[in-house]
Amino acid sequence: MQNASWTTAGGAGKAGPCLEDGSKIAVVGAGPAGSFFSYFLLDFAQRVGIDIEVDLYESRDFSRPAPHGCNMCGGIVSESLVQTLAAEGINLPGTVVQRGIDSYVLHMDEGSVRIETPLEEKRIGAVHRGSGPRDIEEPKWDSFDGHLLDLAVAKGARLTRSRVVSITRDDGRPMLRTREGSIETYDLLVVATGVNAASAKLFKANGFDYEFPRTTRTYIQECYLSEETITGVLGSSMHVFLLDIPRLEFAAIIPKGDYVTICLLGDGIDDALAQAFLESPSVRECMPSEWQDTIRSCNCLPRINVKGSLQPFADRVVFIGDCAATKLYKDGIGAAYRTAKAAARTAVFRGISAESFKQTYLPLCKSIARDNLIGKATFAVARRIQRRRFARRTILHMTISEQRENAGRPRLSTILWDMFTGSASYGEVVLRGMHPGFLLSLLWHLGYCILRPSAGCTVRRNTNG
Repeated sequence: MQNASWTTAGGAGKAGPCLEDGSKIAVVGAGPAGSFFSYFLLDFAQRVGIDIEVDLYESRDFSRPAPHGCNMCGGIVSESLVQTLAAEGINLPGTVVQRGIDSYVLHMDEGSVRIETPLEEKRIGAVHRGSGPRDIEEPKWDSFDGHLLDLAVAKGARLTRSRVVSITRDDGRPMLRTREGSIETYDLLVVATGVNAASAKLFKANGFDYEFPRTTRTYIQECYLSEETITGVLGSSMHVFLLDIPRLEFAAIIPKGDYVTICLLGDGIDDALAQAFLESPSVRECMPSEWQDTIRSCNCLPRINVKGSLQPFADRVVFIGDCAATKLYKDGIGAAYRTAKAAARTAVFRGISAESFKQTYLPLCKSIARDNLIGKATFAVARRIQRRRFARRTILHMTISEQRENAGRPRLSTILWDMFTGSASYGEVVLRGMHPGFLLSLLWHLGYCILRPSAGCTVRRNTNG
């Protein structure tokens, strides 16, 4: 099989290893990327009439509370991904989506404003990646990751509850050894472990030509408030904070079922920065009066990918999800879907050689990387806005004006919506920001706030809808 010619549909004349009847595929990691890949690989194989075997290796149990079933993520499924999955026939049930997010509330030192979803629909899903935080007594909702895993298993994947401790090659084919000592050789290895797993050591120790992505730490905290309190205080809005706090780039409070998830992004995230955010007046005004930031259900400092791997593939090996390429700061689940589907399509319709992945999988990873460069510049601009009071007032004043009834096209609100949700690429966000109508409106509001610094903005605080 090492030198077999391509024989399946769509790839006539292609040389190199390919999938055929009886091919065995190992997928290490059954988070969204691994489950999506398994689902689409089996679906594509069925379409072209190939009978393959897929083994999913995952030691975590997503039906258990953190940390045993947690994937260390804020748990937001963007509106664009919800729509895309629905078109694929993958619908998220009410047992998985704990709360439909219908708006964002933008908080600044100068005030707050509620930004409605452009089409006035609850399309953004707030989910738990496992069954819930550490102190949960009786889970009310199902795990998002567990739901995707069940779909992959229903499609035909075989789940192996074991940790892979060694990855080598046997006559060119990937060979895996588990903690229990079992050894299996595969035709294709798919790595979907994410950047918080110990997978980097496995590949560096065995001579794989793979550069691990550059990462940075984030802060995730889960707090119990009760569903009634969350509905009354935070509502169905995701609360986003652009505050003048050193090293803090972005912060959000995400309402779910009985819990809220607090997410922080920035430079050198640590407990001191988290405490500065939690003690800020904007956060205190947003949360219930009796809330104490010292009462935490659980918290962690997971790593996220900020620069993808340059070559996330080799012969018979492909990396997907955030151990390959992901969107900067936003929509990691959406990037997992895109990389997983692209890799599965390549494996079935092109082949499993390094050249096949280079031709049809790498372009997607490069497009994500190019867009992330635009994203870095966009966040650099956002940092400058956060440090200048007149700029913050301008953004707040303009957004409030747009959110009033019959205020015309909400250009800034749409830009902010797409930045917060990850529903559009950073390139699309920048193009919207270059529209003449947006620039004229921005200049008008900027002049207003500079010429009338004491006028103040029409502040709308604690707006939960």
